Amino acid sequence: MFGHVPRSLWQRWVRPDAENRIPLATRCLLVEEDGGRRILFEAGIGLFFPPELRRRYGVVENEHVLLRRLGQLGVRPEEIDVVVLSHLHFDHAGGVLAPWDPGRTPDLCFPRARFVVSRGAWERALRPHLRDRASFVPELPDLLEKTRRLEIVDGPVSETLGGHYRFVFSEGHTPGLMLALFDTEDGPILYASDLVPGKAWVHLPVTMGYDRYPELLVDEKRRIFDELLPAGGWLFFTHDPDTARCRIERDPEGRYRASESQADVEGVELRTSRKT
Repeated sequence: MFGHVPRSLWQRWVRPDAENRIPLATRCLLVEEDGGRRILFEAGIGLFFPPELRRRYGVVENEHVLLRRLGQLGVRPEEIDVVVLSHLHFDHAGGVLAPWDPGRTPDLCFPRARFVVSRGAWERALRPHLRDRASFVPELPDLLEKTRRLEIVDGPVSETLGGHYRFVFSEGHTPGLMLALFDTEDGPILYASDLVPGKAWVHLPVTMGYDRYPELLVDEKRRIFDELLPAGGWLFFTHDPDTARCRIERDPEGRYRASESQADVEGVELRTSRKT
């Protein structure tokens, strides 16, 4: 998760376990619009893995946590209208699949939702490189396509979502990484996905070993941060277990760092008269 950063440094930010693993979230963001539409940004890892793969990847829950959390909010799977997937790696898109059942073929668990994916991410999932092939769910593209509710996005605006949401694209982690950006009453929120997995990665040089082009990713972070900073923008984190979002600021040496960290963002009002 920390690429070229030595353990002697990164263990100051997060403590590894006896197997050198660190805790990671797969956090999603639900937007509920005043008109009743519900938009889910990403779907987490879900429970599609069989038990042996759950052990291999350190998945500690024995339930589909996203479905449970939606139920706690009074939202049933069939009430999700749109699922926006930044890319199709299993820890970001696996949650659209129903929980693993040895007697059943894989199926989707949001029966009415439209699915929004970038063209670059879609084509990578269809033809993954040997280096990242294990990051994809082979059955998922066909399942999404068969719904006939799939939008493949080529530009900054989705026909499904409309102009209140725009996308920023990144290539450093994976082709076509699609980051959603929308306004709130206290500044824009960028769903940072794997561009910035958590607070420790706000520091520009810190990248992951999973990133295909780390130097490009650093340049992309700088460009996006330069846009967010004067607008008082927030980064929403997928993988940080303790922080859902933070603002960014520059320290006296000019380096970017996290500020105003928050554990959750429930009830944030959007400027478009929508709410998260």
